[in-house]
Parts: sequence; structure tokens; C-alpha cells
Amino acid sequence: MQITENTVVSFHYTLKNDAGEVLDSSEGREPLSYLHGSGNIIPGLEKQLDGKESGESLQARVEPGEGYGEVQPSLVQDVPRDAFQGVEDIQPGMQFQAQTEGGPLLVTVTKLEGDTVTVDGNHPLAGETLNFDVNVESVREASQEEIEHGHVHGEDGHQH
Repeated sequence: MQITENTVVSFHYTLKNDAGEVLDSSEGREPLSYLHGSGNIIPGLEKQLDGKESGESLQARVEPGEGYGEVQPSLVQDVPRDAFQGVEDIQPGMQFQAQTEGGPLLVTVTKLEGDTVTVDGNHPLAGETLNFDVNVESVREASQEEIEHGHVHGEDGHQH
């Protein structure tokens, strides 16, 4: 069966940056399952999986615009330390959920200088070209409930 809209796809992957460093992998875990055509994975990878079949392998190069986007400088901000009430020891790499006009945003602390904390709301892989090695494990028709909910249910995915 070919990967088309409203099919459930399970695949193993290894993700590397342009320097060849492994950023993520499904090795040693269950394959990743998603509902094709529902925006459950980054657009550039989903497009390159379209039409593939169970048992196929591919190498997919995804530019930032089709991945996690370009770095948006407006999402990097300096915040007063006292905005982190109840947090004694703020360190770079810590993540917090910030409330913004557009809703909640996950931010990462990138720098501390005196009473100023620099936070970055960009996805950690924003601006990165992503290189995937993918092995398609299985492809099946999605159930009507999966299509209505926009994601995989059951053994391969989400349970309500």
C-alpha cells in the first residue's frame, strides 16, 4: 500500500544535522506512527514520504522552511529575573512555558547576566537543515475515527 492522505504510516528514522551529528533516532524504540496528510509531522518529511510503500527506505533533506522554520529574532527576549518567581536557580538550558498574546509558548533560557535572563521561544531546530534516514515499516488505511480526530489511535498511536 502506498502512503497517501489518510493512511497510517509507521517508520523508523535517524535525524542528523548538516555536520552529521545524530539529533534524534527511533533506534531501540517503537517506530513513529502518524496520520499522513494531517500535519502530524514536519511538512518537508511528509511530502517526501508521499507515495512510498512499506519496506522502502529513503534519505530526506528538509530545509528550515519545510521543517521547524527559520530563526525568528523576535522570539529571543531579555526578561527580568524576578519574572521567574519561585525558581531559585535559573540555568541556561532550562525551559519554561511563557504566556504570550498568541497563547502559551515554550521558551529556553539561553543566557544569564545579572538580573536579566535571555529566553528563546524558537524551536531548538529552527534554522537547521534536517537530514533523515527513514525506513517505512508499515502503511495501512486509517479508521474513520482516526481521520475525524486527525491522529493515530490504538496500538500504533494515541489512546483516548
